[in-house]
Amino acid sequence: MSWNEPGGDKKDPWSGRGDQGPPDLDEAIRSLQEKLGGFFGGGQGGSDRSSGMPPLKSIGFLVVGATVLWGLSGFYIVDEGTHGVETRFGRYVATTQSGLNWHLPAPIERVDVVDVKQQRYIEVGYRSGGSEQALGSVPKEALMLTKDENIVDVRLAVQYQVKDAKDFIFNIVNPAATLKQVTESAQRGVVGSSTMDFVLTEGRSEVVAQIKKEIQDVMDGYKSGIQITSVNLQDAQPPEQVQNAFEDAIKAREDEQRLINEAEAYSNDVVPKARGAAARKMQEAEGYKEQVIARAEGESSRFSKLFAEYAKAPDVTRKRLYIESMESVLAETNTVMVDVKGGNNMLYLPLDKMLQHQPALQSANVPQSVIGQPSGLEPQVQPAARPSTRGRDARGR
Repeated sequence: MSWNEPGGDKKDPWSGRGDQGPPDLDEAIRSLQEKLGGFFGGGQGGSDRSSGMPPLKSIGFLVVGATVLWGLSGFYIVDEGTHGVETRFGRYVATTQSGLNWHLPAPIERVDVVDVKQQRYIEVGYRSGGSEQALGSVPKEALMLTKDENIVDVRLAVQYQVKDAKDFIFNIVNPAATLKQVTESAQRGVVGSSTMDFVLTEGRSEVVAQIKKEIQDVMDGYKSGIQITSVNLQDAQPPEQVQNAFEDAIKAREDEQRLINEAEAYSNDVVPKARGAAARKMQEAEGYKEQVIARAEGESSRFSKLFAEYAKAPDVTRKRLYIESMESVLAETNTVMVDVKGGNNMLYLPLDKMLQHQPALQSANVPQSVIGQPSGLEPQVQPAARPSTRGRDARGR
């Protein structure tokens, strides 16, 4: 007789257990429902044992609780310096400012927070690789042609901020890559319209300003929501292959400028002096002209007056003119002749030697009485012929 036939011993040949049968699945489900009903307050009277369904009140509590939790998940905080962009099923709704805000929770709405105060930057023509590492050139981006068909190595760093979070998120897929391409285009356009010397020397600031303006104009045209804060020219130099030759050219240019500056300095020193000397000569000539004219007019007036006096008394006027002429002539000489009455000798006084010894005696604190009679300088007596009577008569007339 088999174990499961009527009248058998009901023993399981596999497990060796006695009268235990297989578990009842319906009974297990019913037991779980009763436990859940008791947990939500249904008790024995709140469940429909015949249908096996949970009570409606329990389902309502579950729905309300889930709804509350879902609604609370819609609160979010926007930090200072950031903006929140709300979208509903991918469509723009609003831009929220810093503080506590609420939106319809997911999956209906979502919020993208954008930092509008962060200073972002891109590198064109080089890669820094760290603040303390050397700049590594990227020839594909850095090398470009100038207006005079020379090649220069230009490296730029562009700093920017987000000025419109909505445009920044929706209008451009990759803002950083787009900005880099626009920067390269603007950079090559500006450098290509300038000469090499202008880019490398005095035109650096002007080139940077023009590049910044063109980048901002293009990005505004794209409605990118980006504000360019600064464009820094990290380096601008000729290619490494011609660096030595270019340095020699720079030295020659500097020497040329130095010589020009020295020539201009010499010119600025000499020309004013020459102009001043010329003006002084002109003034002296004008003064001499006025002097000669005035003297001639004075002499003419004097001669006219003298002629009138001569007409009145010819002898007296003639003698006075002779005496005045002799005074003017003898005033230029240091020799003094003293006529001694009653003799044929004349005294000669060497006044020039007396005047030369006078300062030395004064410096030695010699009394004035002694200075007036210098020793060793005795008057010399020289014989002189007295003028003849004929000559005296001629002067007297």
